[in-house]
Amino acid sequence: MSKKLRINMMSSSEKVAGQGVSGAYRELMRLLKRDAKNELEITENKMKSADITHYHTIDPNFFLTTLAGKKVGRKIGYVHFLPETLDGSLKMPGISRKIFGKYVTSFYNRMDHLVVVNPIFIEDLVSFGISREKIFYIPNFVNKEKWFPLSKDEKNDFRKKMGWNDSDFVIMGAGQIQKRKGIDDFVKLAKANPDVKFIWAGGFSFDKITDGYEKYKKIMENPPKNLKFTGIIPQEEIRKFYSAVDLFFLPSFNELFPMTILEAASCGAPIMLRDLELYRVILDGKYLPAKDFNEMNLRIREIFENREILDDLVKKSAEISKEYSEEALLKIWLDFYREQTKK
Repeated sequence: MSKKLRINMMSSSEKVAGQGVSGAYRELMRLLKRDAKNELEITENKMKSADITHYHTIDPNFFLTTLAGKKVGRKIGYVHFLPETLDGSLKMPGISRKIFGKYVTSFYNRMDHLVVVNPIFIEDLVSFGISREKIFYIPNFVNKEKWFPLSKDEKNDFRKKMGWNDSDFVIMGAGQIQKRKGIDDFVKLAKANPDVKFIWAGGFSFDKITDGYEKYKKIMENPPKNLKFTGIIPQEEIRKFYSAVDLFFLPSFNELFPMTILEAASCGAPIMLRDLELYRVILDGKYLPAKDFNEMNLRIREIFENREILDDLVKKSAEISKEYSEEALLKIWLDFYREQTKK
């Protein structure tokens, strides 16, 4: 039996509730600890020798460990965001944003290799001066034992619990309450479609430093009558919403690879997304695209009048769920780690 690879995971993503990085980290850790325990020896946030130190977040104290030389082994950075992702996310003065952007670039440059969750961002990293050969694409995935549809009876019971009739058309969005998530369009669409019910699952993961915090706090406290903000809720509760709503809709302007899309697809929800290039690359026609408010509103009215459109979207969601399966991603990660130790 070959010697186990020592992988030291460095992450503080669990400190902030309701963010996708935490979900992606939990899924990867669960998969590797369960199915790769004979090949990998995994530790978390330890100062110890390793074949590979895998950085999931860019904490300053983690940056200091990159100076430890050969002790940390190969330094792998997981790129969950780029500096421009902060636009419409966090409220930061111009000078602070510039300094933070330089820090992010510096952290990524300290890595021996970077993993991106969306291939479209490879060019952005190259523009930072990072060698293309140092960048590898591995998508996110979700645990189908955790994210799966409700039974028909469970779905009916949950809809009754929420006060939804069989004829009600319910649209769900999910994620942090931020400008870049397209919250403004979501609220505007609710106002334009009083005969449709809207749900947004998520809240302020970063509280008052969230860009537009006061504005969105007022909206959450006094939303349109047909719009409900759940705040940050447990995953099991979110699964019920994914399974019971008629359409999952994410109007974000800027994303890498949202876990919410994979979660919703795994729960059988039809999906509509803002028509972004990054989705065209990773989801390849497996969702309903809409470029702006007018087109989003048109799509909603079309579906409202003809619910059969959702049948095809459900099939496309099943394709998304199958493509980003645990089995396929486990092999990719193991091959990647083995290749890194050869370097």
